[in-house]
Amino acid sequence: MENIVINTVEMHTGGEPLRIIKSGYPEIVGKTILDKRKFVKDNLDALRKFLIYEPRGHYDMYGAVQVVPDIANADVAFLFMHNEGYSTMCGHAIVALGRYCVDNKLVPYKEPETEINIQCPCGLVKAFVNCANGLTSSVRFRSVPSFTVKSDIEVSVPAYGTLKVDLAYGGAFYAFLPLNDVGLNENSPIEQIKSAASAIASVVKGQEAIVHPESADLSYLYGVIFTDDMTGPYFNLTVFADAQVDRSPCGSGSTARVALLYHKKLIGLGESVEIKNPLTNSSFKATAVEETHCGEYRAVRVEICGNANYTGTATFTAEAQDGLKEGFLIA
Repeated sequence: MENIVINTVEMHTGGEPLRIIKSGYPEIVGKTILDKRKFVKDNLDALRKFLIYEPRGHYDMYGAVQVVPDIANADVAFLFMHNEGYSTMCGHAIVALGRYCVDNKLVPYKEPETEINIQCPCGLVKAFVNCANGLTSSVRFRSVPSFTVKSDIEVSVPAYGTLKVDLAYGGAFYAFLPLNDVGLNENSPIEQIKSAASAIASVVKGQEAIVHPESADLSYLYGVIFTDDMTGPYFNLTVFADAQVDRSPCGSGSTARVALLYHKKLIGLGESVEIKNPLTNSSFKATAVEETHCGEYRAVRVEICGNANYTGTATFTAEAQDGLKEGFLIA
């Protein structure tokens, strides 16, 4: 790893970081984006750890790397990475990447809004970047078909008893339940929240078959989202991957949340809700915009609107004598 030099652009969406790899990554090969995702898992995972792990990153760092799209109408394509591996969708990243793509002239600038078709491992996501006076600002995106798998699933979780969870998909699968069902609130120590989420995720993974109707590569539980009591004001507190805590309201999680609210007839088409993260008070505007289908599921397309900001640029290197150059994690 001595000859590595990787340049990045650093951003955050609602407090959730995004490390965008701009140059220095080896060629990523594969016929489809899911093939490319498998290629980086099998061949380049040391670079994920190099960038995401300490001392260059931290336990809750998040990253994106550009790849060549394989869908004809995609403008760009990206893979996403975190402390455990590679996710299938990332809404907070889409919000940041919308600005990044326009600002870096990956698509032509157009006022009052620039459209970008971004291919993700879960499918094509259309983003709309607000543009005025040569500058970019807020970004909204329209999700892949999102749906509720099951409602009120009973799970018996050691130390927490019998709980009811909802299972929904918004580019990734999440289990949802009110935070107070596990005896916690927004001010509880984060380690207690992470512990509860990990325990719930373990039981749900063992009990429920997580199956996407169109792709086995999408068929896994990505995280647990603790919520309000489902009647608003709405919040998402998301624990995903290897007990990684989202600082934003979670883009794909908010998408799945709206699909769940729509399924429960708590909101209708065209109705917008504000979803906050109680840790940072950042928020997304989320709207169910269109009914559709995904396999046997009645689904909905959801529009998420948020803001991302630049935090800097970086050049990361590895010195031969550095015994920790490959990275490490302390949870």
